[in-house]
This record gives sequence, structure tokens and C-alpha cells, in this order.
Amino acid sequence: MEPRDPAPLPPVPRILLVEDDTISQAYFRAVLEALPAAVDTVATQACALARAESSRHDLWLIDLTLPDGSGIDLLRRLRARWPQSPPALAHTADADPAVRAPALHAGFREVLVKPLATAELAGAVRSALAEAGGLPDWDNAAAAVALNHDPANIQALRRLFLEELPGARDEVLRSARRGDAGALRARLHRLQAGCGLVGARRLGAAVELLRRTPESRTALERFDHAARDLLG
Repeated sequence: MEPRDPAPLPPVPRILLVEDDTISQAYFRAVLEALPAAVDTVATQACALARAESSRHDLWLIDLTLPDGSGIDLLRRLRARWPQSPPALAHTADADPAVRAPALHAGFREVLVKPLATAELAGAVRSALAEAGGLPDWDNAAAAVALNHDPANIQALRRLFLEELPGARDEVLRSARRGDAGALRARLHRLQAGCGLVGARRLGAAVELLRRTPESRTALERFDHAARDLLG
């Protein structure tokens, strides 16, 4: 029997990383590419504007201090040229709240303080991408790694996952609406493990966003939409 061609992989999100320090660049790229994501790395405002002109990005990740100006100024220039812009995260080595507040006011979704743990950076990026709808429903590559590249096992576990998802969704919505933080946290923890196993990438990111911001109505809506889309 001739081997069948593997199913095409879903597109990965593309991130514009604006960072002038070469060591930080390498660290950010390693974490982001492991999500996975495609990363365009530049060091200045001018290069960022040029790269944004030539490529569409799902997320902007911008250093607040650049050789040719501020990250806040760059975000304003990017959004002036592309009003339908992706979400933006700022990063800085300065933990002073006086630095954070103007960045949030300018439109950054979050300000990340370096040095960043891998989980913190990856979590913030996944949350931002989930909120923007920049992730595929299924990540076949991640499922293949988790389940030893066994297509039959992947399909069987995905069927089981989808059979259990309506009940899990209802539990999450009930817990959130009655303000039961403990029950919500526990159910999201179990659901996130299942998402990782079967490669339910968009739902997994929405679960992580809701775990990080359980009081957010937007995060709850993102979760609900991602679950309903998987269920068809």
C-alpha cells in the first residue's frame, strides 16, 4: 500500500518582534517559535514599519525603549497606518508603574517586565492570540507529538474529547456565572490538559486566557465561541 501524504499543517500565527538586544531577541524567538509561531524580528522603529508593510502579523510584540524612539510612539505609528491592527504586547526591563501606565493607555494589551519566564511569555502571547482569533482550531503537529504520531489514536481521542466538551463547556459557564472561582479553576485545569493532548489549540489558548482573567466577560465569551466552533 502506498503511504498517504500527511495532512497539511494549519497555518501558524506570525508575530512581529521589535527588540534591539541580540540576547533578548534570541530568547524571545526560541519561546515564540516553540508555540509554534513564525517570528519576524527587527530592532528599530523604521525596520518595524517596513516589515509591517510587507507582511501581515497576528501580534505585535514591542520593546518600549528602541534606538530610534519609544515603543509607544511606534505603536501609534503602526495603528495610524493600519487601523485594523492586531493586538500588541509591550516588553520592558523597567518595572516602574510609571512606565506601565502610559503603555496601557496607548493601547498595549499588557506590559511584560523582563527578564521573563518562558511560561509567562508564552502564556501572554497565547492569550493575546486567542483574544484576536489568530489561532487554528486544531494543531495536528502538537497532537502528533503528544500522541506518538499515531493517527488512529489522535482521531479516537479527539472524538472522545468532543463528546465530553459540551458538558465541560456547561460546567465552565455555570461556574463563571455564579462566581465559583474554585470550581472554575479546577474545571479549566482539566480541560486545558485535554486541549494540549488532542491539539485543540484555539480552545486551549482561550482556556488559558480565562484562567488568567476569570473575571473577564470577554475571556468567557472567547472560551464559549472557541468551544462552540469546535462542536460545529
